[in-house]
Amino acid sequence: MRNTNTPVAVEGYPFILGFLTISICLALLGHYLHAAFMAPALLCLLLSAFSVFFFRNPERSTPDNENTVIAPADGVVIYLGKVVEPHTSAEMEKISIFMSVFSVHVNRAPISGKVVDSFYTKGKFFDVRDERASFENEQQGLVLEPAPGLRLVVVQVAGLIARRIICYAKVGDMLVRGRRYGLIRFGSRLDVYLPLGTRIKVAMGQKTVAGETVLGILP
Repeated sequence: MRNTNTPVAVEGYPFILGFLTISICLALLGHYLHAAFMAPALLCLLLSAFSVFFFRNPERSTPDNENTVIAPADGVVIYLGKVVEPHTSAEMEKISIFMSVFSVHVNRAPISGKVVDSFYTKGKFFDVRDERASFENEQQGLVLEPAPGLRLVVVQVAGLIARRIICYAKVGDMLVRGRRYGLIRFGSRLDVYLPLGTRIKVAMGQKTVAGETVLGILP
């Protein structure tokens, strides 16, 4: 998987270098032609710095217990409850995590297991705190099988600002719990669907840390 040893996710390089290049060009114009170019040069420099912050890719320490499901994203829990998961049509426990533009946006595998199915839905861009986002927004989902007969679904959902979901994993891949498997640009949400009987270990409004926070313990 990508971004294993990079302090900044490689998907951020075009934004960082692009804003920085524009900033340098405007600063040169401001120096040689007119001082009015200095203000937009400063703005582009700030945007370049924010891009470094947004695409930061910190290391995380994942709990050892293989029966635990860990948070795939940094953010805040905005939904907990039993639902019928749309792709598998199975009743499952759902946990939704909202990522603001200030959250780390690199996503991590919630459990070790084989990717047995993958699905992509091109949709709308409701605010991800709106429950309609789970059904109508652009989304990329993976069905994971940590053990024979046991299924878990993790879905990257694009938000009001996000317009690009990136997922490295493909059907047949073996994911390792806590390892990076994708990201979403500029604000979004992760929906995790767990088997019934999972002991949920988080509460509404709780902050999560990708790769570290335990969402639940599998049955």
